[in-house]
Amino acid sequence: MKVEKEQGIRPEKPASGKFMLRVPPEVHGAALVAAQAAGKSLNQWATEVLAEAAHD
Repeated sequence: MKVEKEQGIRPEKPASGKFMLRVPPEVHGAALVAAQAAGKSLNQWATEVLAEAAHD
């Protein structure tokens, strides 16, 4: 992970891979539409978006 390498920051404990997120219904709906437009599940789409944002 870029931040981890650049800043020497590590998570306090290993990540489980499960991620609960609460967002407004409008954001959830827009994310569903974006995922469908990309031909992906919401989980696949969100994983890619989060990975890209985390590496910026």
